[in-house]
Amino acid sequence: TDIAATATKRARVVPSKEDPEDEEADEIEAMVKSASVVRTDVLAEEEQAAPPERATKRGLIAQTPTDYKLPSMEFLHDAPPHSEQADEELLNLATRLAEKCKEFNVTGQIKHICPGPVVTTYEFKPDPGVKYSRVTGLVDDLCLALKAESIRIDRMPGKPHVGIEVPNPHRETIHLREVVESRQFRESPSKLTIALGKTIDGLNYVADLAKMPHLLIAGATGAGKSVGVNSLIVSIMYKARPDEVKFILVDPKRLELGLYDGIPHLATPIITDPKRAAISLKWAVGEMEKRYKELAGWGVRNIDGYNTEVERRNFAKDFGETGEPWKTLPYIVIIIDELADLMMVSGHDVEEAITRLAQMARAVGIHLVLATQRPSVDVITGLIKANFPSRISYRVSSKVDSRTIIDANGAEQLLGRGDMLFLPPGTSRLVRVHGAYVDETEIGKIVAHVKKQCAPAYDETITQSEEEALGLDGEGGERDELFEDALRICAEMKRASTSVLQRRLRIGYGRAAAILDMMEREGFIGQADGARPRPILQKAYETLADWDAMGAEG
Repeated sequence: TDIAATATKRARVVPSKEDPEDEEADEIEAMVKSASVVRTDVLAEEEQAAPPERATKRGLIAQTPTDYKLPSMEFLHDAPPHSEQADEELLNLATRLAEKCKEFNVTGQIKHICPGPVVTTYEFKPDPGVKYSRVTGLVDDLCLALKAESIRIDRMPGKPHVGIEVPNPHRETIHLREVVESRQFRESPSKLTIALGKTIDGLNYVADLAKMPHLLIAGATGAGKSVGVNSLIVSIMYKARPDEVKFILVDPKRLELGLYDGIPHLATPIITDPKRAAISLKWAVGEMEKRYKELAGWGVRNIDGYNTEVERRNFAKDFGETGEPWKTLPYIVIIIDELADLMMVSGHDVEEAITRLAQMARAVGIHLVLATQRPSVDVITGLIKANFPSRISYRVSSKVDSRTIIDANGAEQLLGRGDMLFLPPGTSRLVRVHGAYVDETEIGKIVAHVKKQCAPAYDETITQSEEEALGLDGEGGERDELFEDALRICAEMKRASTSVLQRRLRIGYGRAAAILDMMEREGFIGQADGARPRPILQKAYETLADWDAMGAEG
């Protein structure tokens, strides 16, 4: 790339040691003598110094409230001064790396040393006849030699080099403000621009959710997945007003997304019940079909064309029969924080809805972001994966999990704390990015700022079942007198089946089945899966605990 070429021109070559005492030392010196330290921090500073004007190539929303103000950069923490490793220290590490390669008869030259905020990349050019697989086979031995937590080796695109990525002794934290203030983020015209973080070279990295058009995120507990989801939401809040983007947030764990409760960007209150979440996905499918009919009626192909036509008609005062200005369509971003919980409740229905949305919803401005800490094939099914070409993998525990998410090894060698492999749209080439960090204090200030300006306008039909929408609560809404006893039995047995209720409560099949159907409607148990017992959901245990507490107080 141009940046890499410019950086190479500015590279500073540090001379290596002289007068080797023996032939082996001479060979090792030959491996590192042409190494140059390439620093990209100067280029990064030039990026930051770009003109602060926000590029607005087109305004999608004509009726946006003029008094709404996007969040200020002051709500985000300033990044501390950057620290650098000395050139001598980097060359010493390069020498140790060359010694270990020579020990296993893997010969070549270290051409460049590229220090970054989290890892330093040593560009190794193997000699003719040295296979790439022999270099990658040295991962564990190099970890021992350099006393590194984890080392990743990968081919470098556009170069005959192999990148050996070694963790820095002192890791920098990438703050979200650094990326949000960058020229790439500010000048991006998309309302769905995401500040992902920085590349291994320290360059800011942003992505556009509208081009992905859906995103699958996975990683082990503590790898940085939740912070990544927060950065995604905050990034969009910095680009879009509430009438330009609407969120549907699904948080079955009730821990991660509660910070955003009450923001005007929400289309519905934060959904914590997996059953309601499945209903919201069905609503999204219906909304998608409705939008397609609207677009067809206006003779446009996508949401941008529709909103541009709305602007044109409103400007020309072509209001149609009603005499009212036309309304633009907002983007809808559905974020599911734990996909595994939804798949357990109603796997088939959820998979079907997600697949339909992933295949068709891009043109009408509906985008999915699915996150899970269980990257197994029963959660990330082949059908879901096939329709999510853009994926992010944080650190995982095994190569199998890495292949399940990104179809390649490597995620098991990441460092955690936001270190990710990103699979961009339209390519099979993975990009290593260090995720931007945003803490609860920063989020709290941003949320307070947007809540102060306007209240959310909820659509209650998003989480409304067909029975509720038709007002069919009647007889189905009345609980059986044995309902509480049945729920306690199911919680005690950790499974729900009609045969257990028939035996324990001495009731007939019809009554037992009706009680289970009521439990499913109220979100206490999962959906039936053939002859297998239904799973008990967390809501059942919480409700029983509340009943016990009320009984103790009484």
